[in-house]
Amino acid sequence: MNTITDKIGLSHASVATALECDFPLVEISQIAEQESWRKEINRPIYHIHKWWATRLGSVFRGITLGALSQPGTDTWAQFYKTHDLAGKVVLDPFMGSGTTLGEAVKLGAKAIGCDINPVSTFLVRQAFTPASEAQLRAAFERLERDVAPEIRRYYQTRDPQTGELIPVLYYFWVKTVTTSEGEVIPLLSRYVFSQDAYPKKKPRAQIVCPGCWGVLEDRYDATELQCQHCGHQFNPQEGPAAGQYVTTKGGQRYRIKELLPKDGAPPHRMYAMMALRADGSKVYLPVRDEDLALNEAAQERLASETLPLPETGVRSGHNTDQARGYGYTRWRDFFNARQLLCLGLLLREILRIDDLMVQEQMLCLFSSTLEFNNLFCSFKGEGTGAVRHMFSNHILKPERTPLENSVWGTDKSSGTFCTLFESRLLRAKRYLDEPFEIEFVYDLMGDRVGSRKTIASNPIKARRVETWAELNAADHGLLILNGDSSKLPVPAGSVDAVVTDPPYFDFVHYSELSDFFFAWLSPVLRDRYQWMAREDSSDQGEVQHKDPRVFARQLAAVFTEACRVLKDDGVLAFSFHHSRAEGWAAIYEAINKSGLAVVAVHPVHAELRAASPKTAAKDPISLDAILVCRKRAFALHKPPVVRDVRTAVDAMSARLQSAGMCISAGDRFVIGAALTLIARAADDLSFDGIKMDLDAIRLAVGPKAGEADDESVITDAELVTV
Repeated sequence: MNTITDKIGLSHASVATALECDFPLVEISQIAEQESWRKEINRPIYHIHKWWATRLGSVFRGITLGALSQPGTDTWAQFYKTHDLAGKVVLDPFMGSGTTLGEAVKLGAKAIGCDINPVSTFLVRQAFTPASEAQLRAAFERLERDVAPEIRRYYQTRDPQTGELIPVLYYFWVKTVTTSEGEVIPLLSRYVFSQDAYPKKKPRAQIVCPGCWGVLEDRYDATELQCQHCGHQFNPQEGPAAGQYVTTKGGQRYRIKELLPKDGAPPHRMYAMMALRADGSKVYLPVRDEDLALNEAAQERLASETLPLPETGVRSGHNTDQARGYGYTRWRDFFNARQLLCLGLLLREILRIDDLMVQEQMLCLFSSTLEFNNLFCSFKGEGTGAVRHMFSNHILKPERTPLENSVWGTDKSSGTFCTLFESRLLRAKRYLDEPFEIEFVYDLMGDRVGSRKTIASNPIKARRVETWAELNAADHGLLILNGDSSKLPVPAGSVDAVVTDPPYFDFVHYSELSDFFFAWLSPVLRDRYQWMAREDSSDQGEVQHKDPRVFARQLAAVFTEACRVLKDDGVLAFSFHHSRAEGWAAIYEAINKSGLAVVAVHPVHAELRAASPKTAAKDPISLDAILVCRKRAFALHKPPVVRDVRTAVDAMSARLQSAGMCISAGDRFVIGAALTLIARAADDLSFDGIKMDLDAIRLAVGPKAGEADDESVITDAELVTV
């Protein structure tokens, strides 16, 4: 089959599944790349709510199918066929958004998913709840009747042409600082606040005048402009903020952080808006007295209402300290008064829905809406989805120029309750009825001419159960657990395959980020679910630590438990990539300590190369390594030498590149590191010993030091609008 394992001399004497000997990595990588362009459309069930590092469904379909198939099975030939793997059981101990569970039940297998994070458990339960579109539409229409008018009244302005009130889509805000002399300075790096995503093709842009705060229209790259309202002359490209500094009108320079308030978040100024005229056209307008009065009315009403708002503080952490340093110490600080009022009114009305199943679907939608309606959002520009959500970087990055979205929204909005109802919630429910795959279309000459959606699975109707006994008794079932995956309520030797995607050891601290949602969900669900009754979404058993050795011990505990529940002829397969040798050394140590051994590796496309924060990396990684493991006692090895690994890296990179994929130096290191793990599978090296091997591989095939960081903390100097 000319696989990687053949190239490095791995024995197939004990192969028990198709995944151990071959994987259609080129074909699936090509499909995965297509899926990655619009994951929320191509696999909507896993994007009903925000989760981090959501893996591609097509890749996990291939992994799961191979893990449950006999050796010699052509996985690609079976990829688009409908399967009914009744009786097979698949476990994901880090279920995240539920990708493994969905792909397993689509194949007709039973699935067990466990996550220690309560937000994950909640969103996966909602994703697989088969609520009818009629039920959801009835609930939405009730909300639209009873609360939408209250919300919309706070998002309107007067059209200067007709004098009529029209809806506001977005408000533009800017943070301000005040000098010791009393000068208030807006943190604008330039006065161009809206331009097209492709400005050279569409150069028209919106500019705010620093003299009168009027809104002007000119080229995005204009350097000389005279305001038509007040006559002020200025350069739109030169705002008072540059990097970590601001400059006063008199030319004095201050460090921004020195001017931040000692207590609380920085103040903001609302200066412009985008509104929707009756004819459907969009118009940019300056903020006038009536608009300021409306915002003040929202503040006054907020003070008089009793609403279900978040009251918890933001805990110190890797992903939260930057926000805390800017005065965001409570989760409610992430919203302005109008947002808190309108979100609170909406949540209060959702909690009045009597049908708890429908209510929780709407709660999930509400929680999704939070991502696009807070002070950490920004404007992406014309010709795009408009709202850059708060998690575009995997840290809580304060925005100097926040964009305030309209909470309920219109059909011309982006990231609002009404638009996400259609694009996230209903789309996910339809996928349960028609779970499709992406398939390429070829012409008579064999050239690819497009893609289409094709049905390759039965409807997802796996009955959700609460215990192993219920799952064991059912032909098809889905068991969704919350808790420590190192202590599963599952009998030994009962699982056919473990398929998962473990967390990184040092970058994305999921619970620190998910606290943002938990702060809203926990108060209304804590009496309903024990796992929601916490101070925050963290748990002492979560697998997350900046020390790779500690992370290895944490991960080993989960892998050891997975090994216990796995059948002797089953495999544990997981996806992983990392730019540093320490990350791979931690994985090697976790595998060894848990009684497992790597028996095969398959590099496969994992993420859109243009996805943020990958665009900030000098040498972005777009490949995952699929590591296939078996219980050590049932795995036979013929370890290769390191130079064979290097040769295999060249061969595999060439194979993927010939299929049209762009392979970076970071990707080459992922391939090389994975092959090193299989080459050293029988050696039981120490952490330092395997790290030396991995450092050598990186030096030989990977990027230079610092060029393949998966993510980096955004510095103060980078806190700028696009």
